[in-house]
Amino acid sequence: MPGPRTRVVRFELSPATLITVVLVAAGLWATIRLLPVLLVLVMALVIVGTLNPAVVWLEAHRVQRGLSIAIVFTSLLAVALCLLTLTLPQLLAQVTSLVEQEPALRASLVARLEGSHLTAPLANALRNINYDVLMKSSATLALDLSTRLVRTIAYSLGAIFLALYMMIDRDRLRGGLFAIVPRSHHIRLSRVMMNLETIVGGYVRGQLLTCAFMAAFMFVLLTACGIPNALAISVFGGIADVLPYIGIFLTIGPAFVAALSRGPTVTIVVLLLMLAYEEFESRVLVPVVYGRALRLPSSVVLFSLITGATLMGIVG
Repeated sequence: MPGPRTRVVRFELSPATLITVVLVAAGLWATIRLLPVLLVLVMALVIVGTLNPAVVWLEAHRVQRGLSIAIVFTSLLAVALCLLTLTLPQLLAQVTSLVEQEPALRASLVARLEGSHLTAPLANALRNINYDVLMKSSATLALDLSTRLVRTIAYSLGAIFLALYMMIDRDRLRGGLFAIVPRSHHIRLSRVMMNLETIVGGYVRGQLLTCAFMAAFMFVLLTACGIPNALAISVFGGIADVLPYIGIFLTIGPAFVAALSRGPTVTIVVLLLMLAYEEFESRVLVPVVYGRALRLPSSVVLFSLITGATLMGIVG
């Protein structure tokens, strides 16, 4: 008897399908390679959406648009310089002081840890710290972090200047965008642009509120504990609160280090209260503030934050 017949299935792709696949692959490759540029563009749009209401308000009070843009950007630069002048020198002085006091602080901590059998091994480890090994490992880490920091600063400056040019060339950019989009979609495009400006403004207002609350809480806490340079550390913590993931370390770290000079009790109190406030901010304050600013339910905001951070980290 003859064996079963074998069926041959052939998949043939048309030239149009092949071209589409190649174009999609090329688009994905270009998007991945140009991701930093896209992030700069997004950051510039956020800056435009944030500052444009102030420019519009000045224009409504009979100030020319060019002068309005100059006033807003100059004010932003002045505020940034004031914050840096207020925080950086005090933080550098605090770090220098802690480095000079490190041997005495370590000896005091070792003496306390030796009083218990449970913490005695940790006391021996602290006493026998090899600074040469730490310096070699930290040098590589510092070089990598400094490279990323310089790159981030360069991208941030690029976003600021791009936002400035976008605000100056607003009419031409808007005209070019409407020229590209079909006329039947112009009304929908106008609504999308208005909604985006509202969303961006609401997001930035929510971020400013949470940062201000963080700075105020830190200032009250550090002042009540008698920790020096409370204002500088609080301002730095409020600014660092903008950053997800690493923001918690940049806010708690300086406060914890500054509290070491006040003894272990104050240090533990500061650490526990800072951790409690960070948890309160992420679970309660952020969903409520962002929900009101963006006109969304708090549950939606919290779920969106968790989903975005899980998928793409800081970018998400």
